[in-house]
Amino acid sequence: MRTALDLTMAITATDRASMERQLDEAVAVARTTAIREGRQGILVTTHAHDSFTVALSDAVPFGLTLEHQDW
Repeated sequence: MRTALDLTMAITATDRASMERQLDEAVAVARTTAIREGRQGILVTTHAHDSFTVALSDAVPFGLTLEHQDW
């Protein structure tokens, strides 16, 4: 039985440049894992103007990256 990978990265940004850099790095890590596993997409969730999570998700089809607003 295959289970969902628990790859969730929390990001708290102090400015726009660090936000973009941290999000890019987190998505790159998630993409590498998603490609290796071949079954989950990437979900980027905004929790506040400076708070995000990047996670692999069974709810997102493999090969896609979706954004979700949670505030």
